[in-house]
Amino acid sequence: MPKKILAVDDERHIVRLVEVNLQRAGYEVVTAYDGREALEKVKAENPDLVVLDVMMPYMDGFEVLKNLKADPVTAEIPVIMLTAKAQDADVFRGWQSGVDCYLTKPFNPMELLTFVKRIFDSVGGGSGGDSGGGSRIKIG
Repeated sequence: MPKKILAVDDERHIVRLVEVNLQRAGYEVVTAYDGREALEKVKAENPDLVVLDVMMPYMDGFEVLKNLKADPVTAEIPVIMLTAKAQDADVFRGWQSGVDCYLTKPFNPMELLTFVKRIFDSVGGGSGGDSGGGSRIKIG
């Protein structure tokens, strides 16, 4: 079965770009367009990885990440922040919050695919929470 990835961004063209490139690489992709919907989709879809924007309506990506890491069921799901928030303070906040990778927009879709593969390789296949606390990749 292909790994399932949740792509979250309020900009639909970014979600579509991420979705198309991940699907071409053989991943199953589900989408969300704001922070609240992201948390709902995580519970409903049990993704193996989340690609998450920061600046979104209702709940920003940092708040989504905080919620994911606070719940034992979702705490081990790897998260890639994909955001225009490129200030050092934002990147540092992402690392402190437990993000596995922090990519800034504009981004190269091939770079995103490389990081997705690295994360799955580092957690023994990216089992979406059953990895027994696999190591995190810090890419910045």
